[in-house]
Parts: sequence; structure tokens; C-alpha cells
Amino acid sequence: MPLRPRVLITRPGERALPLLEAIAARGAQPDRLDVMRQEPLEETQAMRNAWLDFDQFDKVVVVSPFAAECLAEALDRYWPQLPIGPQYYAVGRATADTLHSQLGVRVRVPPATGEDTSEALLAMASLRHLEGSKVLLVAGEGGRELLADTLVARGARLTRLALYRRVLIPLAGPSLERLASGDYAALVVSSGEILEHLAGWCTSTALHQPLIVSSQRLVTLAKEWGFADIHVARGATPAALADAVAETCRLARADADHDDLEKG
Repeated sequence: MPLRPRVLITRPGERALPLLEAIAARGAQPDRLDVMRQEPLEETQAMRNAWLDFDQFDKVVVVSPFAAECLAEALDRYWPQLPIGPQYYAVGRATADTLHSQLGVRVRVPPATGEDTSEALLAMASLRHLEGSKVLLVAGEGGRELLADTLVARGARLTRLALYRRVLIPLAGPSLERLASGDYAALVVSSGEILEHLAGWCTSTALHQPLIVSSQRLVTLAKEWGFADIHVARGATPAALADAVAETCRLARADADHDDLEKG
């Protein structure tokens, strides 16, 4: 293994940059695989209705940083001054950071000691009883229905908006060769959709290389798709994933600050 082990990361868009930096800071050589891009959807009448009535929502649940970016862009056009009524929730600290930085709002997230998952968010006490509450769920096309189904089952009057689509990119050239040959020390994945996509390109050699994922749900999926050497990080933040890289590759681990329960 080289002095700076090569680590493949799959996080799309600008969100990959903090992860690249965190992994490099721990002594590894990050190598980005472009396997997905995110595209905003054209505004629909349903979106316009939600933005115009935004002050009527009791709670706003946002599932990803890109969903947060799309929401912030829309609200900037419709609400020069945000209404003070809605409470904001995020699946993960990166999403909370995006909402706080772009909208300046307080955001509720699961405890930093847990995983960045829908299950962790739904375990929060303030989301357990929603009878009559008007809830906006901001997400992308497709994806898991757990949040929407559970919020409705708990009594929420739910509006679900898909603001963007995820487009998977076929691997080719050096990226495909590296993945197929297993020429890396670890592969980092924090998305079930990306994990499934990559499994179709992995050879037996690649399936036996270390895989780092961000939740127990992804561990289960990885086993189903044939990955044999799976390591789970304490979350999906750059620090958590980079720490898992350091442990897996036996690098000196840098201390990382933990996020607070609320942002803002």
C-alpha cells in the first residue's frame, strides 16, 4: 500500500470538496468518482402554491443539502423576509448547515452521537405526535418513502415536494479501471442509490476491498449486493467519514469537533 493510500469517494457536487479535504488531512489520497449529478426541476404549480403558502406550514423537513439549496433559492424569490412560524428539521448536519447558512434559521437535527438517517430524525420527540400539523417535506425525485409515510401515519397534513432529480453517470475510463481492478485502499459511499449503482460495476476484487458507509442501513444493503469488507462510520459528515477512513487504512486519526443538536 502506498504511503498515502488511495481512497475513492462518490459524494456528488460541491459537497464532495469538504470530504476530499478531510480525507487528505488524515493522510490519505482522495480520488473522486463522478457517478451522480443533481439537477433542479422546473418549478411546478404545486411548488408555487407551497412557496406562496409557506407561512402556513408548522414544520419543514429537508432531506439533503441540495434540497436545502433548492428550497433557499425558491424562498429568496417569494419571501424577502422569511415568516417566523415554521420549524425546520434536517436529515443530517450537512443539510442543517446549508439551511442555517443560506436562510439563517434554527434547524433541528438528530443528536450528533447517532447516524444521519431518516430513522434518527423520526425518533425526535417533536416529530412523534403530529395530529393536524401542516408539514412540508422537501426532497428529490424518488428515494425512500419512510419519512413521508411515517409523518402521515403520525397525523401530519403532509405536502411532499421533489425539487431536484438525481442522474446516475456510467463509469468509464480510468475511474472504471480503478474500481474494477480494486486499485484503492477504501471506497466511501453515503448513498444507497450510489451504492447500488457502483455494485453493478464492481468485480469480485472490488467487492472484497474495504467499503466505508455512513449507516447500518447501508451496511445491510452492501451485504445484499455482495460487498465483503464493510466498515460503518459514525455518520455522513466529512469528519465522520474521514475518521472511518483513518481507522480502516490505519492512519493517524485527527480529532474532530462534534456538531451541536441544533444549528443556529
